[in-house]
Order: sequence, then C-alpha cells, then structure tokens
Amino acid sequence: MLSFNRMVDDLDLTFSALADPTRRAILARLRRGPATVGELAEPFAVSLNAVSKHLRVLERAGLLRREVRGREHHCHLAAEPLRDAAVWAAGYREFWEERLDALESLLRSRGGARRRRAGKGRRA
Repeated sequence: MLSFNRMVDDLDLTFSALADPTRRAILARLRRGPATVGELAEPFAVSLNAVSKHLRVLERAGLLRREVRGREHHCHLAAEPLRDAAVWAAGYREFWEERLDALESLLRSRGGARRRRAGKGRRA
C-alpha cells in the first residue's frame, strides 16, 4: 500500500507542476537541452526570483535536475515523472474508447431511425 500512496503523491506533484503554463514552457525549453536559470528566465516578463520559484516546483516534482557549476545553475529535464503520468492516463484510454464507441453506435442507430421516419413522412 505504501508504494501506491507514493505513486499517487508523485502523480499529484507532477500534475500540479504541469498545471502552470510558465512551468510547461520551461519544460518545453528543456526538451531541447540543458539551460542556465538565466536562459530559462529570459523569455518571461517576470523576475528571476519568480522563475526560481517555478524551478523549485519542477524540482520538487522530479521534473528538473539542477547542476551547479561555479556560480551558474544548469537545469536538465528529468522526464521520468512525465512517463509515469502518461502511463496513468493511458489506463483510462480503454474506458473512454469503450464509451465513445457506444456513443457512436447509439448516434448511428438514431440517425438511421430518423432517416426512416423522415422517409415515411414524405410518402404521405
């Protein structure tokens, strides 16, 4: 049970970190390769301190690794939590595909019934 609770806690941290568009943009930038904190902050109209707070959220979720070289902090994408979130979401794919297939069947059968009724009304 402990492992399940840890997985849920990790997923909560991951989805919480992904909920913010600034953090998603930072992760998108890191997909291209490592970057310094300054490089990551450059495109945003917020303070360096605000970007640092976003980076701490990403680190806490395990989505970012920071390496200190002298005075520079180099950030790297750590994608493992994204894989775990994708696996969790994929578990619901079959559920939704079954529901959508049932809806499609229902709509097709109702569409055929309407065409038959409409055809009978024209004959009269």
